[in-house]
Amino acid sequence: MFVALLIVIVVLMTTNILNAVITAAVFGGMILLLTVRDGDGRSVLSRTANRVAWSSTKRRKANVYRSGPLGRSEWGTNQLPGLAAQSRLSEHEDSYARPFAMIYNPHAKTYSIVIGTEPDGAALVDQEQVDLWVADWGHWLRNLADEPGMEAAQVTIETAPDSGRRLRREVETNTDPDAPDFAKAMLGEVVMNYPAGSSTVKAYVALTFSAAPRKGAKPRTPEDMGRELAARLPGLTATLQATGAGAAHPLTAQELCETILVAYDPAAASLIDDAHANGEVPDLSWSDVGPTAAQANWDSYRHDSATSVTWQMTQAPRGLVQSGVLARLLAPHRDIARKRVTLLYKPIDPARAAALVQADVRAAEFKATSSRKPVARDSLALRSAQATESEEASGAGLVNFGILVTATVIDPSKEADARAAVDNLGATARLRLRPVYGSQDSAFAAALPLGLVLTKHVAVPAMLREGI
Repeated sequence: MFVALLIVIVVLMTTNILNAVITAAVFGGMILLLTVRDGDGRSVLSRTANRVAWSSTKRRKANVYRSGPLGRSEWGTNQLPGLAAQSRLSEHEDSYARPFAMIYNPHAKTYSIVIGTEPDGAALVDQEQVDLWVADWGHWLRNLADEPGMEAAQVTIETAPDSGRRLRREVETNTDPDAPDFAKAMLGEVVMNYPAGSSTVKAYVALTFSAAPRKGAKPRTPEDMGRELAARLPGLTATLQATGAGAAHPLTAQELCETILVAYDPAAASLIDDAHANGEVPDLSWSDVGPTAAQANWDSYRHDSATSVTWQMTQAPRGLVQSGVLARLLAPHRDIARKRVTLLYKPIDPARAAALVQADVRAAEFKATSSRKPVARDSLALRSAQATESEEASGAGLVNFGILVTATVIDPSKEADARAAVDNLGATARLRLRPVYGSQDSAFAAALPLGLVLTKHVAVPAMLREGI
């Protein structure tokens, strides 16, 4: 603004007042484009640029994807679309002799591993134990900044209908042939009735590492990175179990392929369950897990047998946040066939953390003292910023975080119900959610446990993005 005022003065001194007025109007319009923001914090310039980019995408038909033998890809496979198109999958073995899948993204020059967990849940758990889990989770996030080469982490909680085949397989394989008939009949009735209306909850933790050991160094090969992560993976899974995540194990290549395939084609879930129930393992490769057909719309994403809508968090919960603030958002919902809530974490370098928290304190102080009667929320924000500064000075870590929520429906007529359900769930979680307009396909992929780092796929520099 100071530069604009200086230019107007120079124009006024060198020409005439009319040119100065025109110059002031031009700069005033540019300032309004940057400063006038909507409820989600997006400026007029940002929304306009989004619309222009979407129009260009539709004109080039880049929002339509076809794969397979009759698709547009030259190699005739069902590879992943969009941000994950160049990704490659390999499998290695850690020091505990556990096979684990590793995803290499050549564009971002990152490697990702996915850990499957079985959260214990907070039901019938003392509050003291919940507090310990929360504290250990904070320590786990803080330690991510100390992990060499750590780029980002994401936690994905997925809820889906339970077909009942896993329960049937478990009962049939563990039933004693000599058991009483009454016990067999009771178990048979449970197998028949229990899965009706029930849901499964799966949790994944994806960790993304830089391919280069240091800035400017040559990227490591998958073999070298696999050997390094094989030694570090047991420690990561062991510390993760202390956070209430339950039994943590790295996903194999087969498990990861099944997870991604079902995400893009939910109709394949029953086929995969049937195969496992019969003791068979579906023969899947990384080039087979993508959709056969997909089309990104302005506010939705159609892929194979389902339609999905993805929201992004534009405002985090304000004020004091309790441990159960996301409970209803994470729980299964009857109006949403499959729901995926992904928390994105990006550790901040400890060298930058101090300057960031000090800037937050100054901003909170200015907002709290700029009014004669500051509201309680501003005073609480100031105390929270000061507490964060104190914790950072005591050795706590700092992370940037975001949330993506994906709702998938099989019947397109139920899309409106799913949208209303997510809007209500976001309100109960004290989150401001906004559909990812114009980038539904990219947001859908980012919400999957693929370890995608979105900032590495954006051409606009970070400082310019924050300004607009």
